[in-house]
Amino acid sequence: MAMLLNSVRNSPVSPLRAVQYAARSLSTTSHLHAQVQTKSKKTLARPGVKNIVLVEGVRTPFLLSGTTYADLMPHDLARAALQGLLHKTGLPKDAVDYIIYGTVIQEVKTSNVAREAALGAGFSDKIPSHTVTMACISSNQAMTSGAGLIAAGQCDAIVAGGVEFMSDVPIRHSRKMRKTMLSLNKAKTLGQRLSLIGSIRMAHLSPELPAVAEFSTAETMGHSADRLAAAFGVSRLEQDEFALRSHSLAKKAQDEGLLQDVVPFKVPGRDIVSKDNGIRPSSMEQLGKLKPAFVKPHGTVTAANSSFLTDGASAVLIMSEEKALAMGYKPKAYLRDFVYVSQDPKDQLLLGPTYATPKVLEKAGLTMDDIDVFEFHEAFAGQIMANLKAMDSDWFAQTYMGRKAKVGTPPMEKFNLWGGSLSLGHPFGATGCRLVTTVAHRLQKEGGQFGLVAACAAGGQGHGMLIEAYPQ
Repeated sequence: MAMLLNSVRNSPVSPLRAVQYAARSLSTTSHLHAQVQTKSKKTLARPGVKNIVLVEGVRTPFLLSGTTYADLMPHDLARAALQGLLHKTGLPKDAVDYIIYGTVIQEVKTSNVAREAALGAGFSDKIPSHTVTMACISSNQAMTSGAGLIAAGQCDAIVAGGVEFMSDVPIRHSRKMRKTMLSLNKAKTLGQRLSLIGSIRMAHLSPELPAVAEFSTAETMGHSADRLAAAFGVSRLEQDEFALRSHSLAKKAQDEGLLQDVVPFKVPGRDIVSKDNGIRPSSMEQLGKLKPAFVKPHGTVTAANSSFLTDGASAVLIMSEEKALAMGYKPKAYLRDFVYVSQDPKDQLLLGPTYATPKVLEKAGLTMDDIDVFEFHEAFAGQIMANLKAMDSDWFAQTYMGRKAKVGTPPMEKFNLWGGSLSLGHPFGATGCRLVTTVAHRLQKEGGQFGLVAACAAGGQGHGMLIEAYPQ
C-alpha cells in the first residue's frame, strides 16, 4: 500500500476530468429491429446470438435497517418484490422457467431464500429456484446466471433478484460454545451432560457478531475504503461533496417521480411504505462536523459519505426477445455484454469498476464516448473517487492493469444522475438489479442508446455490464 500511495501521489491524476476518445467503427451486425441501425447508431446485436431483454424491474422501498421493516424476515421483502413484479407485468405465475435470487448474509431458516420467496409470492411450485451469493454483486450474478440459461436455450423467461435484511442478522455462539452444545445433544448419560456443562466458561458465552469484513485480511470494508482514499489522495472535501451530490440528486429524482422501479409495500401491522427513507440532503457544513468512522482520528470516511445498512429487495423479469414479444411485452432494454473481474482484496478491494469498465467496453467494441448512461455502485464516496482517479491514470493502467493507457473517467453529467447507493441505500444482495433497472429507465428518459453498470464487491471482485436501449 505504501508503494501504491507514493506512486499515485506522484502521478498526474484528476478525478473528474472527462476524456474524449475518437469513435471506433464497429463491424456491421444484424439486428432484429433494423430501423435502429442508422449511420449514427451502433448495435451490440450479433448474428446467431439470442437477444436477451429486460422486460421490467422493481424493488421495494430501500429503508434504513432497524426502521419499518425491522420485524420482518428476508423472504418477506423478497416476496414483496416478486409480487410487485407480478402486479406490474401481469405475468402469469406459471410462465417463468426459473427464479434466481442473490443475498449475502443468509437467514439460516430460509437459506434458499429464492425458493421461499417464490412460494410465498404464489409462483407455481413447479418452477425451480436457487440462491446465489457474490457479496455486493449478488443480484448481478443472479441476472447473468439467468441470462446464461436463456442464451443456452434452457429457459425463455427468468425472474432474478436480490434481497438483504440487515435489521436481523444471524449472531452465533462462540465456536467452543457451539461444540459444547453439539456434544450435549449427543450425550447419552447424565454424567456426560454434567461434565460438559461444567466445562463451560464465561468466555465461551461471548457471541460472534457478523461484520462487513474480509475473511482473508480481517479488515472491515470501511477501513479498506479509508486506505484506498488515502492511496489515491482523495480528500475529505471531495468525499463529502460527492455524498452531498448523491443525496441531492436522489431527492430530486424522488420528488420528480423518476424512481419508477419502487413498488409500494404494505408492511403487516404497519402502514404502506412507498419511498426510500435514507435520502437526506444536508450541507457541506453539517457533513464536515462528522468524525471519521473507521480510521480514527485522521481518516476521511464518515457515516455520511458511506452507504448505510439497508433493508430491501429487488426483482427483474428477463426473457428472450422472442418470448417477450410473443407474450405481448414491450421490453425496456437489451442486456448485452458483461464481465466479472477480480483483484487483490487487500490493496484493491473496491476497484472493481476500474478493471471491469475497459474490459467490458473492449469486449463489445465500444469506447467511453459511446456510453450515454453510467450507473456505478456507490459503496463509499472515497471508493467512487478512487476509482475515478484510477480510471484517469495512465500510470495505474500500465502498472497494475497491463494496459497501454487509461480508459478515462465517465462525464459527471452522465453519471449516477438519480442518486446512488450512498443516498438510495445499499441492500447488499439487491443493488445490482436496481442499477440495471435504473440504466434502462434513464436510457428511455434521456434518449440514450448504451448504458454501463459497474460495481465493486467484497473479495476484491467486480462486475461490468452493458445495456442497450430497446427501440421505442
